[in-house]
Amino acid sequence: MAPTDRIELRRLVVTGICGALPEERERAQPLEVDLDVVADLSAAGASDNLDDTLDYGAITAAVENVILTGTPQLLEHLAQNLADAVLADPRALSVTVSVRKLRPPVPQALATSGVTITRGR
Repeated sequence: MAPTDRIELRRLVVTGICGALPEERERAQPLEVDLDVVADLSAAGASDNLDDTLDYGAITAAVENVILTGTPQLLEHLAQNLADAVLADPRALSVTVSVRKLRPPVPQALATSGVTITRGR
């Protein structure tokens, strides 16, 4: 049976460049990320040992690094890069990434704009 264990990381906010409009290319904006990482967490549940699970700090640092060092035009591309960073740990079987612009560049009163993708091995 495939593992259904999941690590949930919510509302990580990192300021970075993402967008196709000129003002989005020149000025960083706040981006919010949610992650659901599927992994077998049974060893960690039994051992209570950090080495037996995925390190939340390492995951969020990797995600932060992708946002801080990249300059994608599309949220879809950013989400893919974030998924790739999480899946670099072979214990991560799949990941669902949601990434949102907290200040979308539209004239309407839109709270956020975003995408959600799921990637696996």
